Amino acid sequence: MRLDKYLKVSRLIKRRTVANEACDAGRIKINEKVAKAGAKVSVGDIIEIQFGNKAVKVEVLIVKETVKKDEAKDMFKYL
Repeated sequence: MRLDKYLKVSRLIKRRTVANEACDAGRIKINEKVAKAGAKVSVGDIIEIQFGNKAVKVEVLIVKETVKKDEAKDMFKYL
């Protein structure tokens, strides 16, 4: 699954366009490498998101195309 879509489906970022902009600005890394919006996300990947002064680091547990709102938090684990 594309990185921008995963961030939206997992609700780490609310909109896919915002996820695209964050990727273009170099604020998102997969396994410690700056990632583009089209980068593939796999189970076990470590995603790091820079939100202003705050960094969020998560591990990908599940990759699904669609998911219910209450199940979205099960797609990743905070590190």
